[in-house]
This record gives sequence, structure tokens and C-alpha cells, in this order.
Amino acid sequence: MSDYGQMIDSQTLRIERLLPGPIDRVWAHLVDSEKRRKWFARGDFDLRPGGHADLIFQHSELSAEKTYPEKFKAMENGHSTHGEVLGCEPPHLLSFSWAGDAAHASSEVTFELEPKDGKVLLTLTHRKLKDRAQMVGVGGGWQAHLAMLEDELAGREHRGFWTLHAEVAAEYEKRIPQF
Repeated sequence: MSDYGQMIDSQTLRIERLLPGPIDRVWAHLVDSEKRRKWFARGDFDLRPGGHADLIFQHSELSAEKTYPEKFKAMENGHSTHGEVLGCEPPHLLSFSWAGDAAHASSEVTFELEPKDGKVLLTLTHRKLKDRAQMVGVGGGWQAHLAMLEDELAGREHRGFWTLHAEVAAEYEKRIPQF
């Protein structure tokens, strides 16, 4: 299993992580707003197909590191996005749309959980990415957020979110081919 995501096609990135279980605990960190805010974003999900999926980001809550990179200064006071739950099969599958904006098209995120040797294999698939730039950005973002989830589940202090984000985004810039 690679630490980095794999480009499945020109619009799809897949990342796998082997996480401390049990599966119900990992599932709770996907669907419970207060648990999710510690590694990703808070917000309510109506866990049925067609239900709303609200994500409210406050990156300053993810680690002790509080300095935002210039590129992300607009997010310093938080930002939000909305989507729709596309699928929900507790505790194995959660899929939702991610609303687009002027710079990015709408996309789809799927989390799949599978027990594996006393741990949990999380497979994250992000589909309908508009271009290489969005794939690089999504790769760096998910990589950093999943590191926060790993830290949270392992009960350790979170790594510096923005420092890690910059490191992995630079690596995705090298790994994702031009298309």
C-alpha cells in the first residue's frame, strides 16, 4: 500500500490507509460531526441517499500549527461547502457530493471501510475531478487530513497540518502526470 494516492483515471484519485480499529470507531469519525471536526471538518450529514452533507472547515483546529500559507489565507476564518449524501451503508460505505465553486467543478467522495487483520482498511475515492490542478490539490488535502485522522485514532498529537499539506502537495505535483 502506497502512502500516496493513485490516479485511477484522469478524474479519479484513490487513497488507502490502514487505521486502528475497530470499524465502528472509524465509522464514527466519518459521520459524527464532533469527531470529524478533529481531523477534517464539522457539519451535519443526513445519512440517507439524497440527504444533505454540510462541511464546515476550521483548519486552525486540526493541529497546534496556526499559521496559514498565503495560498490559503482566505480560509483562515473558516469556510464551508455543501453536498448531498449519495450512499450510506453503515459502517462500510459513505459517499457524498462535494459542491464546486468558481475554481472547481462538483465532485464525489467515497469512503469504504473494511476490517483487516484487527485494523480497518479505509479506501477514499475522489471522483469527477476537473483537471490535474484539482487532482494535485485534492491529493495534498486528503493526504494531510488523513494524517490527522491517523493521529486522532492513534491518540497522539496531530502533526502540523499546513506543513504536512505543503510537503505532500509538492510530492503530488511530481507524481501526478500532466494530462
